[in-house]
Amino acid sequence: MRTAGAGSVRTVGALTRYHLELLVRSHAWLPPFLVFALLMVIGVQPGDPLLGGLGFGAGVLVPVSAWFVRAALNAEPPASRACLVAAAGAVRVHLGALLAALSAGLLLAAAGVAVLWAVSGPVVNKGAGNAPGLSGALTAGLGASVVCVLTGVLAGALGNRPVLLRSPYAILATLGLSAAALVVPGSPANAAVRDLVTAARTGLVAAPWPELLLALALLALVGAVVAPLAGRRPA
Repeated sequence: MRTAGAGSVRTVGALTRYHLELLVRSHAWLPPFLVFALLMVIGVQPGDPLLGGLGFGAGVLVPVSAWFVRAALNAEPPASRACLVAAAGAVRVHLGALLAALSAGLLLAAAGVAVLWAVSGPVVNKGAGNAPGLSGALTAGLGASVVCVLTGVLAGALGNRPVLLRSPYAILATLGLSAAALVVPGSPANAAVRDLVTAARTGLVAAPWPELLLALALLALVGAVVAPLAGRRPA
């Protein structure tokens, strides 16, 4: 049993690397990356307060990460995917695609936080009552970015195949779920972004550990429910 479990983990790891290579070779990563970069250029100016920029960047990562999921699921030609499913199983192939999208989102999150650190001005808004340290602000910003990536991957997993098999509906559902994740109270992404924006005004900053745990739990639950449906085909 232990050997079989280890073999399954290695297979999913290999499939994740394979889907990442597909994302790179097919340039499917480029449109969501360019949208992220464009929105960051529009929404954040050099010298802006760091926490506010981190909050904006984290929020943008939700729809971008959902887009990465769609890109990873559709980067492979159908014939090639059919061969891969026959060899490794639909569930493992689907999990590999989701993990590849998650990896791409996390890489973008880390790069975004680093760029914001380099171009931002003071940590908080002018007139904030407290002056938090840079390390605390970066920890909170990186944590919120990870929360938003996890939430975006969750939205992408629910808004694309195998849950929705028709492409037009899947695109609308992915956009709708991403927007809901940002605006609905109680969403991990909503709470994490809101806390950063509030911290920029007050100077009271804290790492989003509860939101991170909730996002991880929700993504694990959704993955466990969605992956077994990976063999579905359009009626």
